[in-house]
Amino acid sequence: MPSLSTTTPVPIVLAGARGHGRWHLANIRRLQHQGLVRLAGVCELKPLDDGELDAFAGELPEQSADFGALLDSTGARAAVICTPIQTHAELALTAAGRGVHLLLEKPPAATRADFERILAGVRDAGIACQVGFQSFGSHAVPAIRELVRTGAIGTVQGYGAAGAWVRDEAYYRRAPWAGRRRIGDTDVVDGVLTNPLAHAVATALELAGSGSAQDVVAVETELFRAHGIEADDTSCVRITTASGVPVTAAVTLCAEQAGEPYVIVHGDRGRITFWYKQDRVLVQRAGHGPEEAVHRRTDLLENLVEHLVRDAALLVPPHRTGAFMEVVEAVRTADEPRALPADAWYSVPATASAAPRRVVRGIDALVAAGADTLTLFSELGAPWALRSGLETGPTTEVSSS
Repeated sequence: MPSLSTTTPVPIVLAGARGHGRWHLANIRRLQHQGLVRLAGVCELKPLDDGELDAFAGELPEQSADFGALLDSTGARAAVICTPIQTHAELALTAAGRGVHLLLEKPPAATRADFERILAGVRDAGIACQVGFQSFGSHAVPAIRELVRTGAIGTVQGYGAAGAWVRDEAYYRRAPWAGRRRIGDTDVVDGVLTNPLAHAVATALELAGSGSAQDVVAVETELFRAHGIEADDTSCVRITTASGVPVTAAVTLCAEQAGEPYVIVHGDRGRITFWYKQDRVLVQRAGHGPEEAVHRRTDLLENLVEHLVRDAALLVPPHRTGAFMEVVEAVRTADEPRALPADAWYSVPATASAAPRRVVRGIDALVAAGADTLTLFSELGAPWALRSGLETGPTTEVSSS
């Protein structure tokens, strides 16, 4: 096989170039400068202006609001889909129907049914599909798995994820679908577990070797909201895996102080902490001093190109995110998130650079404790998480079909 540097650049269409799509636009530009890809088209309801495309001066891509027509006219070989969650399935199937390979942003779909439609469409079309969980490209992931395999921390007791982020009230006004569970009859599921801090859940499942739908036996959810939204902004989940090792995640967008999200691998003789956005790993184990390392990362679009050119293995094929989609489905079908009582949170006034935001009292410590003890908010004694006659949130049993 020829090296990537000597191949014809892969023509790519980007669907959704604003918001998080700006990151993809910059990444495509980086790979275009390396001769690996060529931005052939941009699909946006409102075309990008010259300022937004100034880095592509002299090589301006075609633009259209019609994704299928744009794929046809540009002859794109691959597409990046970074559009609202509820549009993923139809756009992915549009690309699959034309034999166009995909990098599909997370979450891959809003419902299990739509995810299964994507799986079938990708399989029938014979195309490559990569799901945008960037943390799976971290070289820390195989390094942690090797530490676990060789018994560095003894027998694994569980995996706990924590995410404490700050998002102001303007975050929920950025788009009509932001913070929504559904729009009319269309599921959106834009909650903290399923979208902004989805990586915390998915990365914990990936480290646990429980990425497929068949690896999930049951999902317990506790969903809350401090903001005046439909979806959850402060939540926790515990996943019972087929291996019997629990996976938990405690997350919020109402933190007192913004922190780096992480996953802890708990062993009976130590622990491994993985700050997945930083590719940073800390190993603490009996008989050794703490060991810290920062790993490299493989970009998922670059990996997709390597797959197309060199037949390299995809890092995040859709089936590896089936377990995460079981969590999405459990959140989607759970009771509506409970509004936190007024005394459980407070408002931080607007500043020159930020809109007002809401902070859940004591949530930073609660999130950390959830990951540290593999327990839910209700089990940690948060008064607003306790239910009358019910200690924990509802459990969704996962069908084996």
